[in-house]
Amino acid sequence: MTEHEARIDLELGVKSDPIEYRYSFDWLFLLMQRHGLRRLQLGSFFELYGLEDGWFLDLRELAASRGISISSVFTAHRELGGFFSGEPRMELVARRNYERLIEVAALVGARYVGSNPGAVYRDRMGDKSEGLRRYARHMKELTRKALELGLEALTVEPMSCSAEPPSSKDEIRSLMEEFREHHDANPSSSLPVYLCGDVSHGLVDREGNLVHGNMELFEYEIPWMCEFHIKNTDASFGSTFGFSPSDRARGIVDMKTVFDIVRRRAAEWPVREVVGYLEIGGPKLGRDYSDYRLERQLDESLDHIIEEAR
Repeated sequence: MTEHEARIDLELGVKSDPIEYRYSFDWLFLLMQRHGLRRLQLGSFFELYGLEDGWFLDLRELAASRGISISSVFTAHRELGGFFSGEPRMELVARRNYERLIEVAALVGARYVGSNPGAVYRDRMGDKSEGLRRYARHMKELTRKALELGLEALTVEPMSCSAEPPSSKDEIRSLMEEFREHHDANPSSSLPVYLCGDVSHGLVDREGNLVHGNMELFEYEIPWMCEFHIKNTDASFGSTFGFSPSDRARGIVDMKTVFDIVRRRAAEWPVREVVGYLEIGGPKLGRDYSDYRLERQLDESLDHIIEEAR
């Protein structure tokens, strides 16, 4: 057994989504410091695609001054779904914005950058296969740009909806094998494409029947996964939330089980260093009675996750 097969280096971090428009990045960095965390996944926000380079260099410097590394960049608003639209102008914008997201990742010093692939329209479900082909073609081309800018991989997140592939085991395996074959055939001009998993994502059909459980899918994805999102969910994957005492009472995600799986399957991860990022939206955005509750939500969730990881 090699050193990599014997163990992985697991770290915990935070995705920046919930501070959007209500707290500064420095506020979040200081909160992370209190919990001994140093890995941030930068979630996208509406201005990100138009901001000049200097803004991201300043953010990187601020993070470093607080002992924080922006190790990943990932979308927050499903905004790169144009590859599935079948509309050339939408596809063009998705491609242009994905290229900018890659540039942003390089500017902040991230290793990985990614998104969920997108969604096929419910009234056009027959277009899903073609949408996946378009998405895969663009991703293969985008790995060249990411390679040139010094990143290590692009990432894709399996979702909890048949209209947002990949969501089933078959779709995940097919897509990731296609990406692996492309990289194996073009090792000097492409990067690998890995999964950014999510411990709360399972699949329930339109009648409410369970197709794949969240832990079932998470464990299945490990051979292609380099990082993952941490959040809680209900039995139908209908809502997501954190790990406060009340959240744990209504949620189904057992973080001790998650970490046991991560370590038990250590030999199968494609990378040595793995980060799990807390990804929650926080309380109602933009209300005096709710915005202030974000700190407590993050503190309670992180305290629980850190304890279960020990």
